[in-house]
Amino acid sequence: MRHVTEFLLELGAGFAFVGRQVVVDVGGEEFFIDLLFYHLKLRCYVVIELKTGKFKPEHLGQLGFYLTAVDRQLKDEQDNPSIGLLLCKSKNKVVAEYALSDKSQPMGIAEYKLLESLPTELQTGLPSIEQIEQELGEIKDQSK
Repeated sequence: MRHVTEFLLELGAGFAFVGRQVVVDVGGEEFFIDLLFYHLKLRCYVVIELKTGKFKPEHLGQLGFYLTAVDRQLKDEQDNPSIGLLLCKSKNKVVAEYALSDKSQPMGIAEYKLLESLPTELQTGLPSIEQIEQELGEIKDQSK
């Protein structure tokens, strides 16, 4: 809960945590949303999809699918359309621009930085990027 609280504080005021690995059933198949929030001021759900590698255009297809599922299954009439955020280890800005150019759903792509913003003394006590990626892979495998 401490990590969720810290993450929400970084996102800014108005975010409420709905869940991690939130299950949506579409056509009798289960799909798992990495992180789901609700923004109180914007009155909409915020779907966050995490990718441990470089951005690929097909990631937006998955995010768009989750946005549609949330809007059809969770969103109330008074809610605004859901917003999607894809967090990747890296991205090619031109590829990302092309991939987003004709999307009608509100989506964004951002890179995350794991070690660059931490003080040197803290970096040595944290797991490596490879260890984190392995752990995230194991979590995704267990949720399938």
